[in-house]
Amino acid sequence: MFQQLVPFQEIQDDHYFFDHILWDVEPKDLMEPRTKSTADGVKKRAVIKGYIFYIDVTEIKPQLFLLRHTAGDYAETVSRIDDIPEQMLQEAVEQNSDKEYFKMYPINQAVKEWLLKAMGKL
Repeated sequence: MFQQLVPFQEIQDDHYFFDHILWDVEPKDLMEPRTKSTADGVKKRAVIKGYIFYIDVTEIKPQLFLLRHTAGDYAETVSRIDDIPEQMLQEAVEQNSDKEYFKMYPINQAVKEWLLKAMGKL
C-alpha cells in the first residue's frame, strides 16, 4: 500500500516537518467541502496545508501515520511511525471513537506528547 514512506528517523531529524505539523487538524477536517452555501452566501473553507498525524485502523493493529496535505487538497501518507506503543494508539482510538472518519482517527494528547518527546521537543 505505502511503498515510498519516509522513515520516522528522517521526520525526527528534519525541522521542516515539525514546523509544519497541524496538531489540531483531524482526518474529517480534510474531507470538508471547499465551499458551503449559507444564508449569508458562499462560505469558503480555510486552506489546509501541512502535515497531520492520524491513526489508521484498517489493519488488525492500529497504526500511526503522517499525512501531507497541500493547499490544492492533495494528500498523501508520507510516513508510518512504528515505535509508538500499540496500547497508546488503542487508547487514542477509544478516546476518539466519535471522531472516526473512514477508519482514521485523530491523535490524542498522550500520542501528541509521545511524538513531541520522540522529536526532541519535550
